[in-house]
Amino acid sequence: MFSKACQYGIKSVIYIWKQSQIGQKVGAKEIAAHVDAPEPFTAKILQELVRKKLIGSQKGPSGGFYAGKEHENFTLKDLVVVIDGDELFNGCSLGLKQCSETNPCPLHHEIKNIRLELVQMLTNKSLKQLAEEVESGETVLYRLA
Repeated sequence: MFSKACQYGIKSVIYIWKQSQIGQKVGAKEIAAHVDAPEPFTAKILQELVRKKLIGSQKGPSGGFYAGKEHENFTLKDLVVVIDGDELFNGCSLGLKQCSETNPCPLHHEIKNIRLELVQMLTNKSLKQLAEEVESGETVLYRLA
C-alpha cells in the first residue's frame, strides 16, 4: 500500500520517537540498521522529514535525529504526504486527468469511501502514539520469530 520509502520513513520515525522518549538522539546508520533499510536511502528520507519538520536533527558529537514536543501532533498522513505526495488521497484511481464528482471515472464513488476511511485511519493517531504502542508491546515493529 505504501512505497518502500514510505515504509522506511514510518519505521524510522517510530524508532526515532522510541529513542527520543529515553533522551537519545540517533544517527542514520543506527536507524537504517534497526529498520532494515539501506543507509543512504534512509538518510535521504530522514533529511526530507527534517526539512518538512516532522522530526528534528542536531549536528555534532552528541547530535542525531530526534522527535520532541514540536513534533508530537504529526500523523501517518503527514508522513505519507511528505514522502509519497497526496496522490493516494486525491488522484484518480485509473489515472484520468478529469476525474471528479461531476465527471467520475468508473471507480470514483467506490474509491471515495475507501479514501475517507483511509484518511481517518492515517490521522487517528500521531506518530508519537504509534511509537508508544510499540514501546508498550501493544504492536510490533519487527517480525517476530
